[in-house]
Amino acid sequence: MPVSLSLTDALGHALADKRIDILRQIGTCGSISQAARAVGVSYKAAWQAVDTLTNLAGTPLVARAVGGAGGGGAQLTEAGHQLLAAADAMAQARGAVLSRWQATPHAGPALARLAVRTSMRNQLPCVVERLVVQGQIVAVHLRLGNAGDGDGAAMGVPAALAARITRESAELLGLQPGLAVQALCKATAVRVERGGRLASASGSAVADAPGIHRLPAKATRVVRGESGDEVSAELSGGLQMVGFAAPGSGLRAGSPVVLVVEDNAVVLALAEV
Repeated sequence: MPVSLSLTDALGHALADKRIDILRQIGTCGSISQAARAVGVSYKAAWQAVDTLTNLAGTPLVARAVGGAGGGGAQLTEAGHQLLAAADAMAQARGAVLSRWQATPHAGPALARLAVRTSMRNQLPCVVERLVVQGQIVAVHLRLGNAGDGDGAAMGVPAALAARITRESAELLGLQPGLAVQALCKATAVRVERGGRLASASGSAVADAPGIHRLPAKATRVVRGESGDEVSAELSGGLQMVGFAAPGSGLRAGSPVVLVVEDNAVVLALAEV
């Protein structure tokens, strides 16, 4: 079966960050923990890198084997190998461009600043559904998923995310229905609540509040902390997000959760190769 891989989203950033290095080491070592040690990041950070790249690529890049004689491991999928090959080709092309223009007084510094990396851990491919102009503010309603995914409901991904931006920003980005964008959000801006009947009973008023979006998900990893439990969660369509629950939340892998996001916390970006 052919692999549907969004190179524009996955490689729409500078390749100087460590995500591609982590993916490469997974292919070499066959282990996420060994890949993390080789690159010099934590195991949790390595998993976050895999989750982010998977979100942006729109297809699984790593297949994880649990248990077994070797204690489990990880292997790159066909899409993972394709992404690495594309990354190598882009690195060579980028190097050629930089070597030509970096010595010029204006183009060199500008190119360096354009390759911006971000601390926002939630990076989600989306498609603009509609724009609602409210004076100088534009509410951009989004469907989670890549442009080729078709109907969001058919993919199991709720069309329940939006961003509030200025009218000028919407014009500069050229936003229009059907345009593929990336929604960025800090992990600290995502509140994680327990899902199921408890959430519906306690959060019905919040669900109806304007500008607040509640995304049902399943916890995949939970890291306890005094200031809050960090929760990695998978949405019904396979996208990954990270947020924080209250300390001592009692959540664990497999727990149903609800991710609460305010539209003021969502930043929009366009990926260009």
